[in-house]
Amino acid sequence: MSKFDEIMKLSGYSKATVSRVINHSPHVSPEARQKITEIMKQLHYIPNRNAISLSTGQTKQIGIVTSATNEIILAFMNQFIDTAMDYEFQVLIYTTRDDAEIELQAFEDLRSKRVDGLVIMTCVNPPEKLKAYCEYGPIVSWQRMGQDEIPSVAMDQAEGYRLALEHLVSKGYTRIANAFGRAESLNTQSRREAYESFMEEKGLPVMRDAYQYSVFTSTDGEQAMRRMAQAPVLPQAVLCSNDYAAIGILCEARNQHIQVPEQLAIVGFDDIELSRVLGITTIHNPIAEQATQAFHQLWAVLGKQELQSERLCYELIERETT
Repeated sequence: MSKFDEIMKLSGYSKATVSRVINHSPHVSPEARQKITEIMKQLHYIPNRNAISLSTGQTKQIGIVTSATNEIILAFMNQFIDTAMDYEFQVLIYTTRDDAEIELQAFEDLRSKRVDGLVIMTCVNPPEKLKAYCEYGPIVSWQRMGQDEIPSVAMDQAEGYRLALEHLVSKGYTRIANAFGRAESLNTQSRREAYESFMEEKGLPVMRDAYQYSVFTSTDGEQAMRRMAQAPVLPQAVLCSNDYAAIGILCEARNQHIQVPEQLAIVGFDDIELSRVLGITTIHNPIAEQATQAFHQLWAVLGKQELQSERLCYELIERETT
């Protein structure tokens, strides 16, 4: 006799009732829950996850797909995991190193029902290829995926970029350079368009020759600062892809005895803890709130319940670098 059958026999309850207790269903009387739980402890019964999957149709597991981890990624992950746990879901992390084949394994796991849903943080496979997996379970992305592809909780970064531009121009900075992320990404395109339209509206120079791309890390920021310092004229300010890039630019500016913000103002993006410690002006990105909204989108399918989500906004955090 299996332990599951033994629990039914000793408790006197049906298979359905025992399954509800194992799956933490609220539709069980307190008396039944207590009696069945005590018997499970006596028998040292550990629920088999495959058995749970058969009885509920869910693994109670969600996958997160990411190329790597850093403070920004972890801020999203930690909030998402906390929210998922509130709904009794566990989270699996698929780290891909930007390998398209490794990345697809997460989507194959969705197809084979090893996970109930997926969250994309970063991906290298084209959205139209990944969209085909939506028939196997809900998928939501933090990376912007374009029109009519995979739903995304990403915010339009043009909004935050304009906040930074308005702040710099109000301070008297007019020659503004940019340290962008990937040239082909939707976020970079959105930021570039926001910069160009804003500068043209104000009748200010659009410094296309000063565009730098793939500036992500502090090392990238240091290299970007060296290139700016070698230009015929140093820009008055620089907008960065993220706070790590801003940290590198600030460090190298100090190495070259460039006064910040007198000679060069610096604005980061995301508002990580180090930007506060180093006094870097930045754009606060509501990352935790976006993670919560990502789970809510999955829950609308998995739990068949719509959860209300508030409209999120960027916020300028002014510090010493401007």
